[in-house]
Amino acid sequence: MKLWGGRFEGETDAGFARFNASFQFDRRLIEADVEGSRAWAEALAAAGVISKSEAEAIDEGLREILRRAREESGYLDSREAEDVHSFVEAELAAAIGDAGRKLHTGRSRNDQVATDLRLFIRGEIDRCGDLVRDLQRALVELAEANQDVVLPGYTHLQRAQPVLFAHYLLAYFEMFKRDRERLSDNRARVNRLPLGSGALAGTGFGVDREQLAQRLGFDSVCENSIDAVSDRDFVIEFIGSAAIGMVHLSRLAEDLIIYSTSEFGFIELSDAVSTGSSLMPQKKNPDSLELIRGKAGRVFGHHAAMLATMKGLPLAYNKDMQEDKEALFDTIDTVTGSLGVMATVLRNVRVCGERTRLAALTGHVNATDLADYLVRKGLEFRKAHDIVGRLVMHAIERCKKLDELPLEDYRTFSPVFDGDLYDSLRLESSLGSKSARGGTSYERVREALVKARSEMD
Repeated sequence: MKLWGGRFEGETDAGFARFNASFQFDRRLIEADVEGSRAWAEALAAAGVISKSEAEAIDEGLREILRRAREESGYLDSREAEDVHSFVEAELAAAIGDAGRKLHTGRSRNDQVATDLRLFIRGEIDRCGDLVRDLQRALVELAEANQDVVLPGYTHLQRAQPVLFAHYLLAYFEMFKRDRERLSDNRARVNRLPLGSGALAGTGFGVDREQLAQRLGFDSVCENSIDAVSDRDFVIEFIGSAAIGMVHLSRLAEDLIIYSTSEFGFIELSDAVSTGSSLMPQKKNPDSLELIRGKAGRVFGHHAAMLATMKGLPLAYNKDMQEDKEALFDTIDTVTGSLGVMATVLRNVRVCGERTRLAALTGHVNATDLADYLVRKGLEFRKAHDIVGRLVMHAIERCKKLDELPLEDYRTFSPVFDGDLYDSLRLESSLGSKSARGGTSYERVREALVKARSEMD
């Protein structure tokens, strides 16, 4: 059943019809389409456009369509359709007759699909938020189980300063917290009702759009009918938020991939989230993490594609906008899959604490603490920085760590050095000194874990 055709005499070319159709992918909107249609029928009845009995028949027919879509395998393949909207309308008319043909009164596919998309994305935002929260919970669980583990922090992938492993994990907790905030902000802009805007000029019937918005759980209505049907900012914003989230997932995946190598040996992934080699029997590959890292590029591509699609479109609706759905659906599948797998990975990680501690004791990562020691003795930081830099070179030339150099060597660089310098070089002293809010001291990290746990609970 076409929703158009009276003005046409010839048949649509079969190849173009296939090219034009979207039902093979927009069928995912069927629940949103039925929900919006049920509300529209109620609004038409309230406005006196259709009778109460017709509205009841429409509602019953729509609920049966939704039941069959949920429960009957192959039901959505039972009829050829241009899109999900024509499928639902054809099924409704076949089931209840002329009353079903009145449903589209005063409505366009333009405001219909915009409403469907907003209903759909609203639910997916909530689902993504739940998955991000579970991932944060997995980070907290891993951090709580390894509160005393120390590892070297890195800049430029060079050992920099020692940090607590829990502090490292909580950095990602904060990133994913921002991701949830972005989704929440996005949801507020999604949750506005386009229905009742018609094709672009508004509906010609006295439908109460505010009541319709309340019925569908929207916070407000879209104020301009042209903008309502031509806007896809909310799709672009959701994919953009998802892209930033995938950046965070990809960075975490990269860290864990590196830390699981023999060269680092900081963590070991369980068999549940690893694969083997078809040739090399000894291999244990972090494919779960590599796939997350790789899939980030898909979402970045969808974001760029949507921006490119919308950038030159004149107002109002254009068929180019049909391209939003595949990008949106694949983004949702990619992000939700990646979030779920990353949470599973984190629950299947063994931390090699002795290896991380040994790494934190090498590479002169306590050099900054030595410079701070000199500052506390009264030297200007730049002078202290230069002295410690030369001391590090001195230690490297002698294949020694800073705490292995004798006090006499230190005094050749500055008479300020005294026997208490060795305490400042201890790992525990280095960590303990970072006690300002947000630092990696044991006390601050314990506080941060308690706060993170309370947010999750």
